[in-house]
Amino acid sequence: MLADLDGVVYTGPRAIDGATSALDKLVGDGKSLAYVTNNASRSPEEVASHLRELGAPATADQVFGSALAGAELLAGEVAAGASVLVIGSQILADSVRAQGLVVVSASDDRPDAVIQGFSPALGWKDLAEAAYAITAGATWVATNMDMTLPQERGFAPGNGSLVAAVAAATGKSPLIAGKPEAALFETAARHSGVERALVVGDRLDTDILGGNRAGMATVLVLTGVDSTQTALAARFDERPNYMIRSLGEIYEEYPAITADDGTYSCGAAVARVAGSTVSISGREDDLNSWRAACAAWWAAHPDMTPKAAPEIVFATAG
Repeated sequence: MLADLDGVVYTGPRAIDGATSALDKLVGDGKSLAYVTNNASRSPEEVASHLRELGAPATADQVFGSALAGAELLAGEVAAGASVLVIGSQILADSVRAQGLVVVSASDDRPDAVIQGFSPALGWKDLAEAAYAITAGATWVATNMDMTLPQERGFAPGNGSLVAAVAAATGKSPLIAGKPEAALFETAARHSGVERALVVGDRLDTDILGGNRAGMATVLVLTGVDSTQTALAARFDERPNYMIRSLGEIYEEYPAITADDGTYSCGAAVARVAGSTVSISGREDDLNSWRAACAAWWAAHPDMTPKAAPEIVFATAG
């Protein structure tokens, strides 16, 4: 299993109810567990230590961030021993060196590539050096495109915002390693020795989209950003294979969804689509109602995303 962190294992400073016990059971049953994060500024050991403090089983070799994924992606784009201008943290620079690449400090060194990741110490001069090198023809990789970074005082600019500044200055776009691209998930699965991975996340536009792009099974948990309503209206490439309330339900038997002449059933709930309306016979607080509704709506629009979200009508008050 490849698990996202914030919104799946913990929210803020606290573990989500049932999450750590589910992870303990997973490890106890001998299943492979890895954590995937777009963070490129914290070391795997720092992330693992935080998880252990919350009661989750974690070692550094189970944590995969976008620094490693970015360095591996870059190594596949340039020759062995190529020079790289690192715009980001020491963790990112160490990841690049581990790929047999040479880290340089300025565009005057004529680097073959630029890799850009977040660090709170970055400033205008760093972005300028990146722009000079990229304009001169250097290969450009970004660890992730998270536009914002949650802080106690609000949302601060994330790596995506800083990448956007360099893109505006150069007129070029980077290769991207982190979510929602497939590289991070492929890196985690490869290092974990897993051929069939299950991606668990709370965000449709990063976790689920990235897992789908990597060809992996995806599970949306409802303890973070996205909800049953946003899942129902999800873009066709962001639709999860499964939907559960929390990570604590990962071991529960998933209910079968059956189809009969356009009617989709899950448990006691039944859903049907007529035009832009999804009619549901079932309780609104029953997750099976939403599972049936998603199956019906997605089947009606299998290869495209409707311009508007569906109208939802519950035939049975919940």
